[in-house]
Amino acid sequence: MNPSTALARAVIGHLVANGVEHLVVSPGSRNTPLLFAAHRAEAAGRLRLHVRLDERVAGFTAYGIARVTGRPVPVLVTSGTAVGNLLPAMMEAAHTGVPLIALTADRPNGMLDTGANQTTHQLGIYGTFVRAEANLEADSGIRAVRHQIARVLAAAGGVRSRLAGPGHLNLRFAEPLVPDPDDDDLAWLDVDAPAIAPLGAGMLTEPAAGPRTVVLVGSGGPATGARARRVAEEAGVPLLAGPASNARTGSALGTYRLLLDSPLAARIERAVVYGRPTLSRPVMRLLARTDVEVIVVADGSDWNDVGLHAAVVADEVRLPAGDPGWLAEWREADRRVAADLAALLAAQPVLTGPEIAAAVVTSVPAEDLLLLGNSQPMRDADLAPIQDAPGRVLGNRGLSGIDGLLSTATGAGLGLGRPVTVLIGDVSLAHDAGGLLIGPSESVPDLRVVLVNDDGGSIFHTLEQGDPRYRAGAYAGSFERLFATPHGVDFAALAAAYGWRHRLVTTRSELAEALAAPVQGRELLEVPISRDDRRDLEARLRGLARPEG
Repeated sequence: MNPSTALARAVIGHLVANGVEHLVVSPGSRNTPLLFAAHRAEAAGRLRLHVRLDERVAGFTAYGIARVTGRPVPVLVTSGTAVGNLLPAMMEAAHTGVPLIALTADRPNGMLDTGANQTTHQLGIYGTFVRAEANLEADSGIRAVRHQIARVLAAAGGVRSRLAGPGHLNLRFAEPLVPDPDDDDLAWLDVDAPAIAPLGAGMLTEPAAGPRTVVLVGSGGPATGARARRVAEEAGVPLLAGPASNARTGSALGTYRLLLDSPLAARIERAVVYGRPTLSRPVMRLLARTDVEVIVVADGSDWNDVGLHAAVVADEVRLPAGDPGWLAEWREADRRVAADLAALLAAQPVLTGPEIAAAVVTSVPAEDLLLLGNSQPMRDADLAPIQDAPGRVLGNRGLSGIDGLLSTATGAGLGLGRPVTVLIGDVSLAHDAGGLLIGPSESVPDLRVVLVNDDGGSIFHTLEQGDPRYRAGAYAGSFERLFATPHGVDFAALAAAYGWRHRLVTTRSELAEALAAPVQGRELLEVPISRDDRRDLEARLRGLARPEG
């Protein structure tokens, strides 16, 4: 057996021994030994392969699988720029605590700095974003392979640190890269892995009674959302749960984002924060207030403190009973603003982003997945009605970029084996158009993409850049070209090119009918809307909770 085949088989064997079930791969030459070994492992029923042509798509597909399963998922690429194409997914994984493993093939060390094709400095390329990395060569030895793979996967899973995130395994292969065609040995799949005990959680924190308290939940998984909701409901305090918090059910307040601009919010004295609360400016303003005691409940050894003055960082919290009158005020305000919001949206002559988001959110059953696109779709979903049994919600909010949203959703569907609904904007879909491509030999999840198409970036209409003063004078023309960026993509033709069903939806009744059907196969529902009045609509929404005059 040649050295490269031996190394590749040892790596794949120990990945499987450490619990890896999915491997996303992109084709290449230098990763040939690993591709052949992975093929043998899949044929033996020990691994599931998912092939993607584009490395960035592959990275976010693997990220999506790891995100919903909580288990390390390697993405295998060849050497050179293929390695760099994984950086966006690695960055997202670092900021959301997802165990994505970059499995990168490399040239022998002696070829560095020689001008050899497809040869660069790959070790350390992901910088501070990885929790651990290792470099393995043919002469590393089986014991080193066993140790390094266990170490990197344990670090990525946060087993001993409670700080999950990406890892990097860089593997140097020399020619020959192909195995003996007659070698059908599979003993290399039957190896053991060390048993690594997890680090336990810490102490319970019990704050003193007195301050008017809210529980605020940012982006988080189902376990975090359930913990936050339980704490709020047991104490009887307002629950302010974001759209990707997985706590937006039960007693959660559906219009909290608007209420944070009301006089009621000025009376908050304590905020107990779960997850990553970075969605909206009202939330950021609340957490920056020095007259508000901030208690951060952290899932791991790191924590979020966006206001930079957290009083307490805790593992678990038990709150004292809150003032029933305080909770009643929030509930009454939420009921009133929700009614006004529904009336405002119903009075619009055409479909709007918030109305589409509400319809999509309420269409997803409890056992299915919903991925909310960044920018405007996520914010629109933050106004959707509270559901008794909502679907599991995902959002790539670690860095708020629009990279790989569709690919993440595809990976999530593959990881859990459940239908996925995606609410996404047109710029985001155009950015990840390669995610529409899934080869005919690959597993395909049931995936419904609801595309809100306003031919550009409507989020910028609501920000400072959208101020009408920047539409004239020295900056005339800058907004449309540099921020709104209209593109004119024919999404029906794009869908047809990639083998997706496409349906144009223009009315409320058509939207309701389309969303009522079960999610089967790959379907793109395109809902065209205008962004011309988006800034005015946002101002009217914010005004719903503000006192008149």
